[in-house]
Parts: sequence; structure tokens; C-alpha cells
Amino acid sequence: MELAAKQALLEDILSRLGRTLVAYSGGVDSAYLAWSARQTLQADMLAVIADSPSLARTQLHDAVAFAQEQMIPLEIVQTAELERPEYIRNDPSRCFHCKDELFQVMQKFAGEHNFRSIAYGVNLDDQRDFRPGQAAARQHHVAAPFLDAGLTKTDIRELSRRAGLRVWDKPASACLSSRIEYGRPVTRQALQAVERGEDAVRALGFRQFRVRYHGELVRIEIAREELDRALSLSMFAEFSRIFKGLGFTFVSLDTEGFRSGSMNTAVALRNP
Repeated sequence: MELAAKQALLEDILSRLGRTLVAYSGGVDSAYLAWSARQTLQADMLAVIADSPSLARTQLHDAVAFAQEQMIPLEIVQTAELERPEYIRNDPSRCFHCKDELFQVMQKFAGEHNFRSIAYGVNLDDQRDFRPGQAAARQHHVAAPFLDAGLTKTDIRELSRRAGLRVWDKPASACLSSRIEYGRPVTRQALQAVERGEDAVRALGFRQFRVRYHGELVRIEIAREELDRALSLSMFAEFSRIFKGLGFTFVSLDTEGFRSGSMNTAVALRNP
């Protein structure tokens, strides 16, 4: 299907949802979904962003700014996934419990404010990775307009570019908890160390990267196209200064570079 046809199908799908809450994080997928819903549904949509310790402040501020730029109505709600023992223990189902919390909060809000539907920005490419949050979405009957329209991540970026949305090439960024290795409890202290570390790496001028938390050891993933700049004695010294200052004993630079979802590798090996 050509991209224009997919976009037309998306608009038709959105128009049939009625008054809709859009799960919004500020990433390119949720941003384009919120923007499309605004164009199609006008006043019959509201973007909802969940604020919790697992959302980096830079991501929250940018998400709010984008919504304001595009005149997308936005509600900030509080979620309490860090009060759930099943989330804190951080096994491979963690994302299910996060999305379950989010959609429970959104369903309550929808009932109180007369919204008919909830939608989120899962796309075709997301089906290829381990994403337990999708099970929570199905359980709560959350609409998946991109899936129904057959849109891939590349499609969404291109449609965003054509629409003149500044987020079209924004690097992917999952929640801070996704940086913590499975089996290691999610704590506020660990989330803060990851967030401060990523803020510091960003301040060094790197654009696409992850800070992976392994207890005393931190593993830094930097996109391969930026990796050459990281491979110098002076940059090694900077990484050591930053992360030892945050309490890590060992600082490592991953030679494979940035890989989205790299923490899922162990899950895949255990479940071939």
C-alpha cells in the first residue's frame, strides 16, 4: 500500500474512534498519532502523558513543548508503577505492568470525562521485538491505529517529515526503567543515576545512545556513526569522571554500539 493510502486509512480509523484519549510520550510515534488525531478529531481528542520517575525530565519538557507548538490539548497524569512489587522486581514482564498501570489510569480518566476510546502508537515494526506492554493494551481494548493502517516506523517518520513536525527524526527513547538489567530491582536511585548519566552524555554532544545500568557497572551504548568520537582517551576520562561521580565502580563502553532493546537479548536467548 502506498504511503498516501495508508495515511488516508489512518484518518478513517481515527474518525471512527469518537472522543479519544491518545497515550502520548513525545516520541515520534505518539507525537504523530496525537497530531493526526488532532487534525482528524479536532476537539474530540486529548493527549495524555504519564509522569513518573521512569520518565526523564528532558523527555517530559520536550513532549509538553511539542504539544504546545502544535496546539494539541494535553493532560499530565500521575502513574504509580513504582508502587507495584511486580514492576519493581523487573522481570521481563515489567513493561506489561507499566502499561497496565497507564491504561488503568487512562480508563478511569476516560470514564470521568466522557471519552469513548483510548489509542496508542504501536506500529508494525514493534511486532518484531519483545514488547509485553502490547498484551496490556489488548487486555484493556486500546486501539492501535498505526497497526490497523499498516504503518511502519519508517512510514511514521516520513509522514511526520511531510507534515513538518520537528520530531520526525527524533531518536527513539524508551522509559528509564528499560535501562536497568532484568532481575535488578527498579529503584528511584537507579533511575536517577541513569537519567543524570544520559543528561551528561547528551551534554557532550552525543545524540543517539543509552546508559545501561548493571549495578556497580554502567554500560554505555553509542550509535555506531558517533562511536569514533567516543573512542579517545580524553572521552574515556570524561565517561569515567561522569559515571564514577554518579556512584558506579566500573565504566564500560559497548563496542557494538547502540541497539534499541538490547536488554531483551538475554530474554531471546532464554526463549529461542
